[in-house]
Amino acid sequence: MAAFASGCIVAAGIDIPIGLATRGPRACDREARRMLGPRRNSVFPAPARTVLGASSYEEACALSRRVSGRAISKQLYNILPKIHEVDRLQARSRLPHLFEMCPELSFALMAGAPMRHSKKTPEGRAQRIEALRSDFGDLGSFAEPPPRGATREDVLDALAGVWTARRYAAGECIRLGGEEDETGRCMAVIA
Repeated sequence: MAAFASGCIVAAGIDIPIGLATRGPRACDREARRMLGPRRNSVFPAPARTVLGASSYEEACALSRRVSGRAISKQLYNILPKIHEVDRLQARSRLPHLFEMCPELSFALMAGAPMRHSKKTPEGRAQRIEALRSDFGDLGSFAEPPPRGATREDVLDALAGVWTARRYAAGECIRLGGEEDETGRCMAVIA
């Protein structure tokens, strides 16, 4: 938070939901999936706020079904602690320059169309490296080998976050959604 206050960081995008609906899917998630077409499955729906209080996967699914009519995925359940952490951080001190982004949406904008291949395939990594090249040059030293604890895909997604933060800071980004949740947090995806 000190980096934001000091002006060292003027924008930071994270691939974690900020702002949670009371029920049903968020408009920003629906819009992002629509824009991504064949890559739409890379945007999984943010949980309803009530799901943050779950102490097990089964409870999270039951809470989600009650307010949204659907269970949550195991993948979403596994990142609930991170979603809760961001939610608590935003509750303590709203950081206006911390925003939600979707790497796959940023890659689609960079390339002019959604990626054709999954980021987990050699073809998909090559597509994303090519999309990043105009802003970052040769990426060999960034992704090979990836830093400890990260995958090659994590590195490429982080660079998409940097690309998006630059656009955000320059006022050149697009904003999907934008309505406020019950706590006043903006539910938007920036790209």
